[in-house]
Amino acid sequence: MSTTQKKTVYPYIPNSTPQARQFMLDAVNAKSVDEFYADIPKHLKLDGLLDLPAPKLSEFGLKRHVQKLLNKNTSTEDNLSFLGGGCYQHHVPSVCDEVNQRSEFVTAYAGEPYDDHGRFQALFEYTSLMGELLEMDVVNVPVYDGFQAAATSIRMACRYTGKRKALISGAINPDKLKMITTYCQADVDIHVIPVDQKTGGLCRASLKDLLDDQTAVVYFDNPNYLGVIEDGEAICSLANEAGAVPAVAVDPISLGVLAPPANYGAKLVTGDIQPLGMHMQFGGGHAGFIASHDEPDMVMQYPSRLFGIAPTEVPGEYGFGDVAFERTSFEKRENGQEYVGTAAVLWGITAGVYLATMGPQGMQEIGEGILQRNCYAKQQLSKLPGVNVPHFDQPHFKEFVVNFDDTGKTVAEINLALQEKGIFAGHDLSADWPELGQSALYCFTEVHTQNDIDTLCQALTEVL
Repeated sequence: MSTTQKKTVYPYIPNSTPQARQFMLDAVNAKSVDEFYADIPKHLKLDGLLDLPAPKLSEFGLKRHVQKLLNKNTSTEDNLSFLGGGCYQHHVPSVCDEVNQRSEFVTAYAGEPYDDHGRFQALFEYTSLMGELLEMDVVNVPVYDGFQAAATSIRMACRYTGKRKALISGAINPDKLKMITTYCQADVDIHVIPVDQKTGGLCRASLKDLLDDQTAVVYFDNPNYLGVIEDGEAICSLANEAGAVPAVAVDPISLGVLAPPANYGAKLVTGDIQPLGMHMQFGGGHAGFIASHDEPDMVMQYPSRLFGIAPTEVPGEYGFGDVAFERTSFEKRENGQEYVGTAAVLWGITAGVYLATMGPQGMQEIGEGILQRNCYAKQQLSKLPGVNVPHFDQPHFKEFVVNFDDTGKTVAEINLALQEKGIFAGHDLSADWPELGQSALYCFTEVHTQNDIDTLCQALTEVL
């Protein structure tokens, strides 16, 4: 009987074959894997095997295993959802999925203008449509998400002004604030502006106290995380008077009914294009944009790619390609404004399809529809005993805070009871916003019907 130990070869890890492993060891003059990792201190190594399930050695077995995991998910397609807080359930026109699944776009990971004309024109059209929506001249190719776009805009403002003090509204997503802090901590001095507990917006008195001649940027969301529409003109005016850059994050789907930040003094506008034709995808369908006026000094602060149009050698023909490529890390990594990696290009193309499909009238109608649904939801929820709506007496867009203090129940208890009825209720704010008591952030978009809102109110009546 052979005493040779059987070697397991994993079909999805080519280097698991004994021949491949030995080839790699020979290439680095190591006699064994342990010798290869000899430089790692012993106390950092795991002595033994990981507690992992048995490998799936066939495609069928792996597929069955993954499908069982996926079946545990409960999506917003199965339940009635009123979740928002940064990732939103909007209607996705079928043409968006049709275009972004075309192999020409899905597989076009990289490439330059001379070998990928279609993708670069599609991105130019996207940035042009976004520029029209935002009333800005320059829009970047999408970065990972709106969080990164916000952090990058703050760093851009610091480079532009030569200052390092950043004032950030506290009325933003707590996760976004953590991301901004992490991204900027090396060379940006961050100060958080408190939230006005009466309005739910940025406290302008605190802003005035914090502003000085060392302030590089004043950043705020409009609408903010609590759904409140800020007085953007007043905030931007204070920032501009102090010589700071007003940077505003905006929900692009609101711009059919709300003035774009450029109209009230913003120099940088950021946000996430997820509402523009992207499914929620369990939190994965995100891409961030940054926009500015065509001011050369500001344009040179963009770390990400910008696309322009230029004539070719053939009269009457035009090409699409990078603008000021030398400021990116793609040209020379050590000279880039910031390191730039993979962009969310496919979502930019998708958003371009969405904007082209909707047009100005469509964007206005969807904004009006969202405002109408929010108004109806406030009216109906305010009739429920113990429910305080709206918590802030300010205009809102798409989402607003609902307070349950007078019901005697916690948001966690209410949400669990509603989930048993097939309803995803609002985000629980009690942990990150304890000053709001037992409050939740409820979201209403164009996908919600009057019957959906009535169903929510009836379910709340039963659980309260």
